[in-house]
Amino acid sequence: MNHGPIFLGGPHHVGKTWVRLALSTHPNIAISRRTYLWSHFYDRYGDLGQPANFERCLSAMLQHKHLPAVLKPDPDRIRREFSQGPFTYTRLFALLHEHHAQRLGKSRWGDQLAFIERYADQIFAAYPGAKLIHMIRDPRKWFEVSISNSRLRKGNVGGATACWLYSLGLAERNQRRYPDCYKVVRYEMVVSQPERTLREICAFLGVDFLPSMLNVEGPGKGGGKGSGRPSGLGSSVAQSQGPANAMSKREIAFMQTYAGQDMAAYRYVLKPVQFSLIDHFLYYLLDWPLSRLRMAAWRPS
Repeated sequence: MNHGPIFLGGPHHVGKTWVRLALSTHPNIAISRRTYLWSHFYDRYGDLGQPANFERCLSAMLQHKHLPAVLKPDPDRIRREFSQGPFTYTRLFALLHEHHAQRLGKSRWGDQLAFIERYADQIFAAYPGAKLIHMIRDPRKWFEVSISNSRLRKGNVGGATACWLYSLGLAERNQRRYPDCYKVVRYEMVVSQPERTLREICAFLGVDFLPSMLNVEGPGKGGGKGSGRPSGLGSSVAQSQGPANAMSKREIAFMQTYAGQDMAAYRYVLKPVQFSLIDHFLYYLLDWPLSRLRMAAWRPS
């Protein structure tokens, strides 16, 4: 079996980080995050077969805010090995990750990036044996947590609905195209049944499940950065929710109107919403048209 790279995708705050932490405890797997290779560099500098373009791209990578600290690239080694061709972005990305994994004594690399599912076609064309795990979450809870963590503005339920549907649409499209290489995992399963979920993920990746995967270090209470305090995977993910801003009845009604069918397909139970007379008028005269405009205006960054 060809064990290619591992990619973790989906929106923010859907459990990618904790899956990465668990898998990275495996002696053969090194998964990085905050490299932003695909979103910041893919196809941005022209033909990398032209030395000037390659040097501009490499220079930008070395000056990036996060990438050098994460992957610790060796510019001379990259130049030497990349010069042997082919001169593609995907091969350049692979070299960066392979070197990093080798320094850690691991043989299989991976990358975590929000919405990396946009690049599924390029990933599977470039990396034989690649696997992509796409995380999803109940959009109502995801919206609340995203507001708490400043990923979304309060009131922009239209943009949030469009974002969730966009990612879910890519998940379904990619699963149809790459059924053996693409797996959708619900955040709620990671929280409620971490061992079972990780066993399924490991089977999908073709690696042995190790009990130590459940003993990762998670963030402190409130969803901040890692505190260094060991905790089980399920409790770590649960803590990530932080102090959520509860959705209003009118926001729930809008989201369920446009995403309800897809939510139900993934076993997210719809909530009954009963409006007072004033809520009824506010929803149809103010909330619905404004949220519909924001939904139509939303674009992936």
